[in-house]
Amino acid sequence: MIASIVAFCSLGALNVTQELAGAILRDIEGADPDLVAEETLCLVTIVTLRAAQAGLREWPDAVAAAEPVLAALPYTYRRYLTGLDMLDRNDPSLAEPASVEAVDRRLQRKQRFYEGQFPEATFPGEEMLTSGMELWMGRISPPKLPETPSVRLRKMGLARLLGAHLRVVGAYCRNVVASEKDSAGGAEGNV
Repeated sequence: MIASIVAFCSLGALNVTQELAGAILRDIEGADPDLVAEETLCLVTIVTLRAAQAGLREWPDAVAAAEPVLAALPYTYRRYLTGLDMLDRNDPSLAEPASVEAVDRRLQRKQRFYEGQFPEATFPGEEMLTSGMELWMGRISPPKLPETPSVRLRKMGLARLLGAHLRVVGAYCRNVVASEKDSAGGAEGNV
């Protein structure tokens, strides 16, 4: 069951990250693609993790098992992209420890920022999500744009997109818990 939860949440997180980043890069001239990708993946990872924690609240063993894998999503995805880049450039130096550690530190700082915006095991409701996404929009926007991050976020409708992803993740996790309880005769199952 844990593998199913992690796979579902990861696929959804990567999909919505691509949708959000794509919308930003299409609509905001001068946005840095690497910055947008990293910030977006870190934001989406944290809110996906929070939605999963909330959905799995009644099954703490599942949270404990799934959480580290989901939290590592930005690092795992970055390693995947580095592997593709190594093949494309035929350059194994891209995987040197110093390079990997620098990227990991950068991702860790970004992820910690979003962890501070979204409390553990709390489903990111509309107000919390919008507030956190306004900060995200400010972090990824180039300077001197004519409108504020909150206006851009509202005009682009991105909070609705991410909110839908979170509702699906939460519902999936609650359904897994219900199925596990049914199959275990009402008792918590083993992870």
